[in-house]
Amino acid sequence: MKKLSVIMPVYNERQTVTEAVTRVLAADVSLEKELIIVDDGSTDGTVDILKKISDDRVKLFYHDNNRGKGAALRTGFSEVTGDIVIIQDADLEYNPDDYRTVLVPILDGRADVVYGSRFRGGPQRVLLFWHYMGNRLITFIADMLYNTNLSDIETCYKAFRRKILDRIKFHSDGFGFEVEFTAKVTRRKYRIYEVPIQYSGRTYEEGKKLTWREGIIALWLLLKYRISD
Repeated sequence: MKKLSVIMPVYNERQTVTEAVTRVLAADVSLEKELIIVDDGSTDGTVDILKKISDDRVKLFYHDNNRGKGAALRTGFSEVTGDIVIIQDADLEYNPDDYRTVLVPILDGRADVVYGSRFRGGPQRVLLFWHYMGNRLITFIADMLYNTNLSDIETCYKAFRRKILDRIKFHSDGFGFEVEFTAKVTRRKYRIYEVPIQYSGRTYEEGKKLTWREGIIALWLLLKYRISD
């Protein structure tokens, strides 16, 4: 049986992390499953909650300081033992019930990488106009630079075959990982699919962390990785 490795970077998510872990472990994917959680220097009590988890499917790792989502993902990637990897945030914006949909193109042999797109018709919470436009702008520029027709490169749900981690090294510490991942898998001509997913986005008052600064960094990295790997 194939094995799914779920990588969950966590930073100050004490309100949601327990439910997120519960949903991941309960997700019906007909695969063996491991959940690799990397706490990225949380200071709000999240670590105390994580240390209470007792499940053989869960592996816990901790950063002493906040280093960024990309750094947490690299720590998680180094511990993967599964055949397929998927990224899962701990904030409940993304629903693990969508795993089956996201994994199908990989499991049936069509894809090496699958993006769960928030803009392909799945149900989603109505939220911030400028945040939406920023996402679409970054994706539009990525499509022009890398000759793709993706709709949502900033999505959390990226699933891919484990072998990709043996062939690509990632370096971005923060949210720039999303752009770096897209640039590198498209330049290497991996077979990429998109599928619609649910999205229950948060407001900034509810704890959303992404800001306009990450958008500027993303645009810079798109240009950087187009010129040099």
